Amino acid sequence: QDIHGDDVPLSSYEGKVLLIVNVASKCGLTQSNYKELNILYEKYRDQGFEILAFPCNQFAWQEPGTNEEIQETACTRFKAEFPIFDKIEVNGKNAAPLYKFLKSEKGGLFVDAIKWNFTKFLVNREGKVVERYAPRTSPLQIEEDIKKLLGSS
Repeated sequence: QDIHGDDVPLSSYEGKVLLIVNVASKCGLTQSNYKELNILYEKYRDQGFEILAFPCNQFAWQEPGTNEEIQETACTRFKAEFPIFDKIEVNGKNAAPLYKFLKSEKGGLFVDAIKWNFTKFLVNREGKVVERYAPRTSPLQIEEDIKKLLGSS
């Protein structure tokens, strides 16, 4: 579901290159990640690139707000134009099915669990998870990988 509670089938992103990110409003990585995600989105969205942001409060309670508060922070304060979804869990028995799939496709170093906010998964146009990036990986460091999947130079 999106941040408004509306169902969004992932099939609506079929044929697009996706960067899927678990986000938080009160993390030390928030400002830089949103800034750089916005740059990537602005640059490549017309070429078939989407960023899907999933708020999560499982890491030091850094996303405590309601969906309305999260939307206000993400869209007004950080100017995000990419889709923001309903707050989810990414680890544990209540982990969202999407995150169970992402982790099964690209496990982490030592453990598959998501370790912190702003873990990023890059998905190609065929829906295959091609890479997983650590929270501290700057979104702009991923740009070359995105360009390759989009077929642009």
